[in-house]
Amino acid sequence: MAFLKWINNKNLKGAVTHLLNKAQEAKENAAKDFGKNVIDPFSAIFEMAGFEIDYRTWIKSETTRQAQKTLQNHIGDFHQNILGCSHGWANMKTGRVVDLISDKHKIIAEVKNKYNTVSGGKLADLYNSLHGLVMPKSSIYKGYTAYYVAIIPKKSKRYNIEFTPSNKEEGEKCPANKKIREIDGASFYTLATGDKNALENLFDVLPEVISECSGGKYKIRDKEKLKNFFNIAFE
Repeated sequence: MAFLKWINNKNLKGAVTHLLNKAQEAKENAAKDFGKNVIDPFSAIFEMAGFEIDYRTWIKSETTRQAQKTLQNHIGDFHQNILGCSHGWANMKTGRVVDLISDKHKIIAEVKNKYNTVSGGKLADLYNSLHGLVMPKSSIYKGYTAYYVAIIPKKSKRYNIEFTPSNKEEGEKCPANKKIREIDGASFYTLATGDKNALENLFDVLPEVISECSGGKYKIRDKEKLKNFFNIAFE
């Protein structure tokens, strides 16, 4: 039985397994490399005092934080892998000019995990890159719509609007263009799959998929409490 109707089980489990491996790798490397980067001793002492924790607890917390930072870099790739395996889409992999392409829908997309993954000053560069892909007459993507996708939005309100970041060099916003848009993750999953609850359905099946991919090693408890975080992010 398929976990989701818009992606086959093999590709879904492949993407989940890949991210689980990256999480384990990040955890092992954080423990092995702890202290290679300079530790802020002032932060450490005030965290232990202010958070009322001992040295061992602080070490565990700091190691987890470092591993989490590494893992976050791979979460965007996870969504790119998932969307790129859904029907009618192609994952262009890391390092290509754009992340996702759908000739069926005439869409190209650049996928980021969070709204702040790209710093404010770089958003205009992203706009120009997307403009250069869909607007020139000679482009193979002429007539396509380009999307900047932030899976986790700044606010819970969903959006699919023209992408008009500030261009500091010009001292004004990039011009509005209906072919260059920005969109939140839930809305883009709906656009890509035709399922209005695609991202929520993906979130809901992940505990079962993770357990299956890990041979039962990883069991996600408190699913209802975790679902509250999803509901807050995607009202």
